[in-house]
Amino acid sequence: MQQKVPVRALAVLAVSAMPMSLAVSVAGVGLAGAAAAGTPGRVALGGSRPEWASAAVGAAPRTKTVNARIYLRARHEAELTKLVAAVSDPADAQYRHFLTPTQYRSQFGPTADNVTEVRRWLSTAGLTVTAVGAGNRYVAVRGSVTSTEKAFDAPLAVFHHDGTDVQAPARDVTVPADLAGTVLSVSGLDESDHRVHPRAAQAPPPDAVRSARPCSAYYGELSATYAADGTTPLPAFAGGQPPYAVCGYVPSQLRAAYQSGTALTGAGATVAITDAYAAPTIRGDADTYARRRGDRPFRTGQFSQVRPNSYGSQATCSPSGWYGEETLDVEAVHAMAPDANIVYYASRTCNDPDFLDALGRVVDDNRASIVTNSWGDLESVETAGGVRAYQAVFLQGAAQGIGFFFSSGDNGDELATSGQRQADYPASDPYVTAVGGTSLAVGQGGYQFETGWGTNIYNLAPSGQRWQPQGFAYGAGGGISSVFRRPAYQAGVVPPGARGRAVPDVGLDADPTTGMLVGETQTFRRGVGYGEYRIGGTSLASPLMAGLQALATQESGRLGFANPRIYQLARSGSGAFRDVTAAHDGAANVRPDYVNRANASGGVAYSVRTFGDDSSLHTGAGWDDVTGVGSPTAAYLGG
Repeated sequence: MQQKVPVRALAVLAVSAMPMSLAVSVAGVGLAGAAAAGTPGRVALGGSRPEWASAAVGAAPRTKTVNARIYLRARHEAELTKLVAAVSDPADAQYRHFLTPTQYRSQFGPTADNVTEVRRWLSTAGLTVTAVGAGNRYVAVRGSVTSTEKAFDAPLAVFHHDGTDVQAPARDVTVPADLAGTVLSVSGLDESDHRVHPRAAQAPPPDAVRSARPCSAYYGELSATYAADGTTPLPAFAGGQPPYAVCGYVPSQLRAAYQSGTALTGAGATVAITDAYAAPTIRGDADTYARRRGDRPFRTGQFSQVRPNSYGSQATCSPSGWYGEETLDVEAVHAMAPDANIVYYASRTCNDPDFLDALGRVVDDNRASIVTNSWGDLESVETAGGVRAYQAVFLQGAAQGIGFFFSSGDNGDELATSGQRQADYPASDPYVTAVGGTSLAVGQGGYQFETGWGTNIYNLAPSGQRWQPQGFAYGAGGGISSVFRRPAYQAGVVPPGARGRAVPDVGLDADPTTGMLVGETQTFRRGVGYGEYRIGGTSLASPLMAGLQALATQESGRLGFANPRIYQLARSGSGAFRDVTAAHDGAANVRPDYVNRANASGGVAYSVRTFGDDSSLHTGAGWDDVTGVGSPTAAYLGG
């Protein structure tokens, strides 16, 4: 994730005090808007002026064309949030009485009349409507700076932000008072960077990458006493000789760790995956990988893709990195739930509006009841309007029985990347399940232990006699949201104290040192071909959890938004989760890496990678800000 300075402090959303309510208001004062001072007949959209937009360096050029989206609000929002609370709560009589997309649109979706009203307002101001989103989700417009300022009653100006000049509103934009109940948010007026980033730690570049040897076939197999030549001794670490890192866990090992011999395979369940772009070799790679690992390749119709007509922003979004992300996500879900259907939804870029389109297609199609998303960004760079738009999709999905799983991040508390401790979004949204990370030990006989994923690196000194500390490298994201208040479903599990939504909810293997072996077509020195490598990140943890959710869905039927059930099981002492503690913090592995990333011709670099050193975040008994309530067990699948 690239470093960014904070963009805004979002208004905190209200949470109902009802014992199991999920009613996180998307119509709170800070985010819904208020009457615009001095502008009769207008209502301001709170937070639409970025916090950094305080000292303009000039007016927006009059000749510039503005492209914007006006997202429309769901009708009867209060009733919608109550419905979502009821259908998601195992203690409620309405639990799992989900709506169909047709029922959702009939009861809550924006109408054609809403679109007509918004079009009339925008056209009167001189803007041209260029598109209407599926399900009347938004109205897209194009026009001059002058017409845009007229429509939203707010000047556009240029500000120096994050090292560059960008255009943004100089004050909160407003909408006509009679449309305040229709307009949810506006995007596109703030032109600062709103890209999201894949979560795979050490995502491969276009050139080939392979896991270096020696490595262990299972945790602890090989002691790192000697280097690859078998004669050069390696120094001890912390008074002992750590094992060599695993070559990469294969599906049978991950199933042994998390499924404990269950006969469930995910049959009948459908998992959606969202990422940017689409790997051109994904089906062949996934089938090859499955065959090589002794699993079944996809049967006809089991894997499908929903792709846009074209892609954009390739120069800034690095499609090849997203290919690796998609490969990991598809192969991890298939590893955990080999009979589940998988539908891949491609975003046309890595920008928020296109990811919103991809998520919108997921809920409108309603084919999948589980969605894994291995991407996100800092809470501080999200806009109030963007959060509103994302949460509208999450609410529709929850009403229809769709559960969203998001990687919690790979930079620990984000202090090193952003200058402040914070959670990531969308993982911090109260209507999604945030999946944190562990370091997983799978031995020859199966599961051995887990601890929180957090890594300090020690490189082998040139003398070969000692390990030199390099500091914190990466770890699972987590912490307390500064955007959302604590949802009621976390009561009695998350320790009292800070009032924000606590992240993450659960944790699974994410450490690249204990990561999964995946297979992907890559560019090798002698040509393009299939190759395998170990990879991790909470990008791995989220699809692993989605695969487990597919097993639970096979057992119990469509489950919807997972968090109320997760926390109910955690409170009940059902054994559905292993309490990941700090018992193995300080453990370490030795990891060799090819200097040229592909083979030993350029030499091998050795390092020690520790466990349980996650910035200011800590693993401990009960819920913690690295692994949530812990890692799922077979008991989670049938509860």
